[in-house]
Amino acid sequence: MELKTTPTPVQDIITTVVSSLKQNDTFTPMFYTLSALLLLSLFLLFKLLLAASRSRHVRLPPGPRALPLLGNLLDLDPELHSHFATLAQTHGPIYKLHLGNKLGIVITSPALAREVLKENDVVFANRDVPVAGRVGTQGGHDVVWTPYGPEWRMLRKVCVLKMLSNTTLDSVYGLRRREVRETVGYFYSRVGSEVNVGEQMFLTILNVITSMLWGGTLDGAQERESLGTEFRQAVSEMTDLLGKPNLSDFYPGLARFDLQGVRRQMIGLTQRFNGIFDKMIGQRSLKMKKEREDGGESKSKDFLQFLLELKDEENSNTPFTMVHVKALLMDMVIGGSDTSSNAIEFSMAEIMNQPEIMNKAQQELETVVGKDNIVEESHIHKLPYLQAVMKETLRLHPVLPMLVPHCPSETCTVGGYTVPKGSRVFINVWATQRDPSIWENPLKFDPERFYNNTKWDFSGSDFEYFPFGSGRRICAGIAMAERMVLYSLATFLHSFDWKLPRGEKMDLSEKFGIVLKKKIPLVAIPTPRLSDPTLYE
Repeated sequence: MELKTTPTPVQDIITTVVSSLKQNDTFTPMFYTLSALLLLSLFLLFKLLLAASRSRHVRLPPGPRALPLLGNLLDLDPELHSHFATLAQTHGPIYKLHLGNKLGIVITSPALAREVLKENDVVFANRDVPVAGRVGTQGGHDVVWTPYGPEWRMLRKVCVLKMLSNTTLDSVYGLRRREVRETVGYFYSRVGSEVNVGEQMFLTILNVITSMLWGGTLDGAQERESLGTEFRQAVSEMTDLLGKPNLSDFYPGLARFDLQGVRRQMIGLTQRFNGIFDKMIGQRSLKMKKEREDGGESKSKDFLQFLLELKDEENSNTPFTMVHVKALLMDMVIGGSDTSSNAIEFSMAEIMNQPEIMNKAQQELETVVGKDNIVEESHIHKLPYLQAVMKETLRLHPVLPMLVPHCPSETCTVGGYTVPKGSRVFINVWATQRDPSIWENPLKFDPERFYNNTKWDFSGSDFEYFPFGSGRRICAGIAMAERMVLYSLATFLHSFDWKLPRGEKMDLSEKFGIVLKKKIPLVAIPTPRLSDPTLYE
């Protein structure tokens, strides 16, 4: 929106001062210094008056009072998902926040989420890329942060068709089964002892993903525990940095100073992962070269080999480079491991907190699988109550509590208010899925609300329940997340009973980040349920 302006009194004053300086050459250096300061002050005043004039011509959403320069930054609570939900109770389902030089718009209602993610999907299909996101993904050339356009469509197609399609996931069921059975064996070796459930879930999924990417896993109990802990810590630090308010994002002019050290920390973490990626890429490139020289071809190709072959093709309209290769590997390792493992950890915690839910889930498993058998993925579609458990977990604890922030490519209207081009738009799905006007007894973990209920799914078509987002930028990994979470939950509930260590109480509190985490890790004690020890091999 362009506004025509006429000269203001401030402009007249500036013009007069400048003219005087040009006509008079007898002033002292001190006068010039004071004059420069006066001009700067007048210029800033002019900018403020102009901004105020423009704001009167547009209808921005309401919002809390903001301080000059700082805006609302000092008022932000670290737990942004719940803090933003509280602000919505005062300011309504759409409100603005002044985040330094950045305007934030927070959406907390199904109707407004529909306007953003469906009715104006193309306009809001871009991202407001933070410094941490740009550094962590080779400059933002990945499927999460790349602007909407040919490059993004190419990257999403690569992920969805070659890595995350149902056909591909069916073909690597053996990998998932092997790793889940490996974890069952680990739990069985720790019967009667405490185990960190989230850590083991993370390691299981990491091994599945790295097997799909380049065929590598962590073997041996000691290596599983030590490297798994190291990997999880690194991934956790990366997702924390992605969700951390950063002055460099709110004041781009300060980005080069990296006042909070976010860029420096992210560079260090990215280099650790790039070291692994470089090693795997080097090994695979040599293998591919040798196969070409021998005139042979791989009988089976993993995702890394497919990416390297795609990079070498020259007939693509949108070039696929080594930068894209590493960025997509990072997407898979970070996006696939931390999200699903946290969902499983929250599920196990909520189930353990209500023994009747665990009993019902285990009874369903006994009916479908039997106590003289092990769970297979083919059983999952026959377990509607367990599916309801997963849906309820993602209602109460959505993996991305505010999705990934959107950024309109042009100024538009949402809910009758102006949302300026370049704003950072937060969709608070966490708050929407706990809205008492939508959900009965919303803070209670109750799978019955989803049991044999086909109204809600993961497609993003219903904006009362959309834990994976909606529209063009909906999560590409829904199919894999659904398989990993359900298969893991079914196996571990079927194989073991679970209880907290003596004297411990369940803590279900959350820790905000771009990925929602359990604030206190779930430590539990497994007890075998199956009478035949060979079923734990």
